[in-house]
Amino acid sequence: MKLRAHAYGSIAFIERNFALIKRYAGWELVFLSYNIVNALAIGLIGATTGKEMMLYLIVGAMVWGFLSILFHEISESIAWERWEGTIEYTFMAPIHRFTHLTGNCLHAVAYGVVRSTLILIVVVFFFNISIHNANLLGLVIILIVSGLSFVGLGLVAAILPLLSTEKGVYATHIFEAVLLLISGVYYEIDVLPAWIRPLSYISPATYTLRAMRAALLEGASMQQLLPTILLLLGVGFILVPLGMFIFREAEYYAKKTGKLKRSG
Repeated sequence: MKLRAHAYGSIAFIERNFALIKRYAGWELVFLSYNIVNALAIGLIGATTGKEMMLYLIVGAMVWGFLSILFHEISESIAWERWEGTIEYTFMAPIHRFTHLTGNCLHAVAYGVVRSTLILIVVVFFFNISIHNANLLGLVIILIVSGLSFVGLGLVAAILPLLSTEKGVYATHIFEAVLLLISGVYYEIDVLPAWIRPLSYISPATYTLRAMRAALLEGASMQQLLPTILLLLGVGFILVPLGMFIFREAEYYAKKTGKLKRSG
């Protein structure tokens, strides 16, 4: 019964977040258009050096867009309530923090998968890319399971807008920038300086990129993708509880020090 209550509560937060998207559909269209144009522009840059590089960069742009959506949606859900002055009411409501965060995270993953799928469709038609040999099911599964890892990191980043109203949400870009640098989004990690390269091996984005490129460009089978899928699941099962724990500790600190007031 308690598990059912948690499920219903999480679904309610998912519905609320999608209702906000519907309410501000115009802005969502702007952001989607930007992501699409960004992916197309990067693909055209790659096209100047050959089709293989073009496809390589397009996959990188898609994964980067997916990662950015997760970080943005999770941190924005907190920043939005800070700006509206409702964060204290949410935290005082008789809802477990696990339910609250689970709903926001599931919404971010679902929304990210939908946005990434739309971008993929546009890119495929724009560049006339053949996906007959691509493992599309594997592609979607990788996006979903990698979402768990990115959600864990997003929860850690979400403490910044929780603690700072004005600048916190922008500070989350620090996390994104580090992942962009070390994960091989637009280049192989072999070109990184030797002293920073070890960080790429602990970034879940590195393995997500490799698996997505294998599924989309090489048509890798589910059996070939299974080790990476299990790895990403394992990382997600570690990072999500860790992220929730860190967020909860930050919440206690914010309440104790009075940082939840609107003025930050």
